[in-house]
Amino acid sequence: MADIRPFKAYRPTKEKVGRVAALPYDVFSRKEALEYVKENPESFLAIDRPETQFEPDHDMYAPEVYKKAHDMLHEQMESGVFVQDEEKSYYIYEQTMNGRTQTGIVACASIDDYLNGVIKKHENTRADKEEDRIKHVYNCEAQTGPIFLCYRENKMLSDLINKVKEVDEPVYDFVSADDVKSRVWVIDDKEETDTISRIFATIDAVYIADGHHRCASAVKVGLKKREENEGKVRGKQEYDYFLSVLFPDNELMIMDYNRVVKDLNGLSKEEFFDKLKEKFDLVKENEAVKPAKKGEFGLFIDDEWFRLSAHADILKSDAVDGLDVSVLQNEVLSPILGIGDPRTDKRIDFVGGIRGLKELEDRCHSDMKLAFSMYPTSISELFAVADEKRLMPPKSTWFEPKLLSGLFIHEINGTII
Repeated sequence: MADIRPFKAYRPTKEKVGRVAALPYDVFSRKEALEYVKENPESFLAIDRPETQFEPDHDMYAPEVYKKAHDMLHEQMESGVFVQDEEKSYYIYEQTMNGRTQTGIVACASIDDYLNGVIKKHENTRADKEEDRIKHVYNCEAQTGPIFLCYRENKMLSDLINKVKEVDEPVYDFVSADDVKSRVWVIDDKEETDTISRIFATIDAVYIADGHHRCASAVKVGLKKREENEGKVRGKQEYDYFLSVLFPDNELMIMDYNRVVKDLNGLSKEEFFDKLKEKFDLVKENEAVKPAKKGEFGLFIDDEWFRLSAHADILKSDAVDGLDVSVLQNEVLSPILGIGDPRTDKRIDFVGGIRGLKELEDRCHSDMKLAFSMYPTSISELFAVADEKRLMPPKSTWFEPKLLSGLFIHEINGTII
């Protein structure tokens, strides 16, 4: 059963929230982060990416960089940019993008639930990316970017959330830099927070939608703190929990995660097409191809779009091999184009669906030869893979909108109970 807790968040003041809350640290390149912070000095990205406070060639993983993050965060806490709530609370976090709304509960989730499989993952993580956030969380003594979790919709919880949204005024109502409308409500009534905790205790599985590296890092910081504080009761310290937003599955949207490839692996275009036709129906189209169903792919090459439809014999019922990203990898990228490991092969890159199909064309006009547009992975497919304790191929899911950093801060020192 899921151990989900309320907490006393540090939050920006109502006057500052629109300027402080920032997109996640990992959607920016180093150059982009530097330019953004220069133009928006109040943005939380300055704390999330503290190398922006140093010269461009400074080692971004040096100890003084993480210390700078700590100093900036705690200066802003002391100066009143961030204020801590007096009562342990849950928070309703509503996001509206392009007319679609999703509403989550901001809370603290248990690192033990992650370790024992109640919180389920579907991706591998890289040690170097984990280490950066481990140092950031440990030095800041706080978690500043929430983990995007999801669960199978629960009517009691949905009804409670809707009631609060109808009756209470939001404490925040603003539009962020990515043109997403954000609204936040505070639930600090003990009867309501106890009810939410009890409802989550009936939910037997929670899934990581986005933020696998942040989640793994938060867990490892918690384990490190346990070693340092041997003798303290486990499960009762703030570091035993990590900052999360939990969304019901029926409100989420996964976008396509497309592929661009540098060359044809020594093949001529005709040879490449001949190999494709052994496994796909290939039809030329007069406009950009956005796949309409599973087993369908768009191909852009030499300024032309084609629709690929997989033959029935290569479509699998297996939770992982049946994913469209697996079909493309196993039937095209690896055997035809020679891309065996898409995590490390420099001949392939990935383009989130938020950038649109024109981005695929632009890449093929600059540094790439061909592009594949994908049908999005579904949330039910994500659940199926995670339930089998298996992993998806890299870059299988792209969630929008992203969760803002600096909107809620969870201090990891202290006792949660």
